[in-house]
Amino acid sequence: MALSLDDIAWHRSVGQLIDALDKPNFWTQLVRLLDQYVPFDSWVALLFSADQRPQVFAECPGEDGSPDPLFQDYLRGLYLLDPFYIACREQSRSGLFRLSEVAPEHFELTEYYQRYFRLNVVADEIQFNCQLDGDRTLCLSLGSTQRFSGQQIALLSLIQPWVLGLMRQRLPYEINEVVALVPAPPQVDWRVRLEASVRQLKGAQLTSRELDVGRLMLSGCSSKEIARKLEISVETVKVHKKHMYSKLGIKSQSELFSIFLQAQNA
Repeated sequence: MALSLDDIAWHRSVGQLIDALDKPNFWTQLVRLLDQYVPFDSWVALLFSADQRPQVFAECPGEDGSPDPLFQDYLRGLYLLDPFYIACREQSRSGLFRLSEVAPEHFELTEYYQRYFRLNVVADEIQFNCQLDGDRTLCLSLGSTQRFSGQQIALLSLIQPWVLGLMRQRLPYEINEVVALVPAPPQVDWRVRLEASVRQLKGAQLTSRELDVGRLMLSGCSSKEIARKLEISVETVKVHKKHMYSKLGIKSQSELFSIFLQAQNA
């Protein structure tokens, strides 16, 4: 079968990307190529690791060229509520994933969605995940002001093996990954850090299970979803929520989200 002009152009572009694997503009070239086939409005390449903050390799520039303050909030702690981060931690696997596939039942009702996602990503997000080892995932996220169509997702799924292969080959060239796949030093577990901050802010001592319930609530999980994830009953979830609200002296999830933000910045 004869190659079409589009096929020739694609293979030429992939060849150029292979040549650019060790160049600083690799990620920019990659997203420009993807944008020719599926338009999007924002992007970021980052590394998810267990019990560590995401490591950003590249991101789309802001309108004025300065760091996006909302994205800085994400890196300080909001990533713990990111459906894609949570999905990576619960089941690490390579592939192309849609927001609708990983988002909890009540995601669009959360403060995270209203105060971060809706403003920073806007409408929809897809993510290429390249699983590296037991707890590390190299990700390329694409955000859009419009919902991605089924046809666009099908096209990205078709070229997914190329994209994941290029991402995997790129990793050793990253500044902070001079030796490929050398584990970064472990950080303090997020529960320990959050509990210490909450105690300092509110004088409250939350249990590990209460912290888990609170984080899953803020990420958009219903009581049934929380019960399933933590392998407890729905009634037990409600008890943990009641005790947590009582200890913190709050009555709403909005107040809980504000405490979560304060704790991450403490």
